[in-house]
Amino acid sequence: MQYDKFQIPDADQILPGRPQPMEITGIHHVNGNSIQEPFPEGMEVAIFGMGCFWGAEKQFWDIEGVYATAVGYSDGATENPNYDEVCSGRTGHAEVVKVVFDPNKVSYSELLKTFWDMHDPTQGMRQGNDIGSQYRSCIFCTHEGQKKEAEASKEAVQAALNEKQRGEITTEISMAQPFYYAEEYHQQYMAKNKEAICPILRNPMYD
Repeated sequence: MQYDKFQIPDADQILPGRPQPMEITGIHHVNGNSIQEPFPEGMEVAIFGMGCFWGAEKQFWDIEGVYATAVGYSDGATENPNYDEVCSGRTGHAEVVKVVFDPNKVSYSELLKTFWDMHDPTQGMRQGNDIGSQYRSCIFCTHEGQKKEAEASKEAVQAALNEKQRGEITTEISMAQPFYYAEEYHQQYMAKNKEAICPILRNPMYD
């Protein structure tokens, strides 16, 4: 049976998953910090989906004030999915980046700017040649303040796109659902694989 990768699967199509979480080292390959809780006091978490999570994660880990980044799966129905399951389109998850940051050093609005700048938020269930619901643009908020700020930023970016007649934003903004860590080899992939290619599409308002 073929599944439409441009649609979130129905309940009877969802893969069952498993109760065991993914086994990972929990150590950030670039800066050595922990990518799993508990995090140092005062840290905040942001979650973004902007296409392939390899290149997306790289946009955040060098930002001053970012303590750690991790890639994983969120906003789906399968418990503890693996990469192949997510790519099948039968879990409902998006590929996302978890950004752990110190709000005293970098604001959530600055992270939002990176999010909007470094991908095309008008593409629906894809990002360039990466096609499927797991590549959708999304912002998953960890508290209501983030949600309010994200929605305001979306309105501002849409206004800029309207001026250039560049299309409608398809980015989903909602409260965060469970985040499942991706396999170890996906974590900080672009640092572990120096010749890897994971193109980031610039926001069309810069065209």
